[in-house]
Amino acid sequence: MMGISIWQLLIILLIVVMLFGTKRLRNLGSDLGGAISGFRKSVNEGENSPEPVKQEIK
Repeated sequence: MMGISIWQLLIILLIVVMLFGTKRLRNLGSDLGGAISGFRKSVNEGENSPEPVKQEIK
C-alpha cells in the first residue's frame, strides 16, 4: 500500500499556504475552533436539560 510521506504533506501544506496566505488560514482556524466549541457547548446543554415528560394518549 502506498501512504502519504512527510514530504508530500509538507508540499501540500506549502501549496495551501501559498494559495490562501497565513492570515486567512489563521482566521479559518479560529472560526473552525469557535464552531467546534459552540457545538460542544450546545451538546453539553442538551445533556444537562431535564428530559421531557411523556404523556400517554388515550
